[in-house]
Amino acid sequence: MELSDQELRAVPVFLISLGIGLLMGLERERKPGARAGVRTFGLTGLVGALAGLLTEASGSALLIPALLLGLALMMVFAPRAKDDEDDPATTTTVALLLCFGLGVLAWYEHAHLAVALALVATTLLYFKTELHGVIRRLSPQDLTSFLQFAIVTFIVLPVLPDRDYGPYAVLNPYRIWLVVVLISGLGLVSYAVLRIVGQEKGTPLLGILGGLVSSTATTLAFSRHIKAQAALQPVALFVILLANLVVLLRLAVLAAVVAPTVLPELLPVLGLGAAAGLVLTWRGWRRLGGGQAPELEMRNPSEMRIALTFAAFYAVVLLAVAWLNDIAGVGGVYLAAALSGLTDVDAISLSTLNLFGRGSVDAVVVLRVIVLAYAANLLFKFGVVWSIAGVGAAKKLAPEFGAMLAALLLGLLLF
Repeated sequence: MELSDQELRAVPVFLISLGIGLLMGLERERKPGARAGVRTFGLTGLVGALAGLLTEASGSALLIPALLLGLALMMVFAPRAKDDEDDPATTTTVALLLCFGLGVLAWYEHAHLAVALALVATTLLYFKTELHGVIRRLSPQDLTSFLQFAIVTFIVLPVLPDRDYGPYAVLNPYRIWLVVVLISGLGLVSYAVLRIVGQEKGTPLLGILGGLVSSTATTLAFSRHIKAQAALQPVALFVILLANLVVLLRLAVLAAVVAPTVLPELLPVLGLGAAAGLVLTWRGWRRLGGGQAPELEMRNPSEMRIALTFAAFYAVVLLAVAWLNDIAGVGGVYLAAALSGLTDVDAISLSTLNLFGRGSVDAVVVLRVIVLAYAANLLFKFGVVWSIAGVGAAKKLAPEFGAMLAALLLGLLLF
């Protein structure tokens, strides 16, 4: 007996639904006393696809909710195993309901999404111990900051008007807050990795993530470590150098998001500076012989006060750059870069990229502004090391900082 076209279409869907159930069920088999294993999950996936087929054939919208409710009740009132008496089996119940839903999803021509969600769900189920370890490493304040980041991203950002206000029409609330989300998100991911992985994993990781979160805070913290314990000077200077090298990568990422059309001109310049920095940091790491850096205490960059402070500073820089560009031309923009770059490279770089997007400046101006702001920022941090760690530490850092600046200037001349 030959299968009809509709039946032939159903076969792959049922196989996919069965595979989803088997995948999730195999993971649940690892748990002693689990109320559902590979057979139950496999059958549940098939039931989900069958529910989709029957709903489509009968036109009844109540069949799927009824089966879902019946499945939930079955799990709630199912007898518990002796070794599972204290476990309400909430996770297994939710996983089984999800398996049913993914079977339904596969029937309605979303098989790829169903498989992807099954893989994500199985991963979450499998790495239970690791996820609990991650949560234990995070403080209550960290979790609060993650919630604040979710609020500023998914609640505040969508309701802000995407219109230009103020003098020179440079104050766009939506775009300003989008930049805040971008900066906070980049820092938050790095901060979370630093907290979760742990600083004991290695000095290079500390330098890289410290630079992504805040190169200024990293420079200040390790300058204090040098002052407190002179023996830490080689390791601390290596971390400071690496953190400030990572700023070049950070600037490339920001440019790629905000004004990707400037990348062909920007990347060769930043790449030359980064190449010089990589050579120097590699030499520094070889000299250390794998030394371990001290702890780096750093505030979560997504905290609401930090985000609002950056938003205000960025808005001021936007106005200042537009005003100076109006009254003094490109020279005024360079002045703003030199001044604001002393404390923050991101704001002036993003402001100039904003002007580039409006057609007010060309790519050459963007390159010069970013290099000038980075140079001013390095000089400021050199001053921090000099004033806190002492002249000896500053002299050892001077050749590395100087080589990176020389490479960036060479990049400007060549490209």
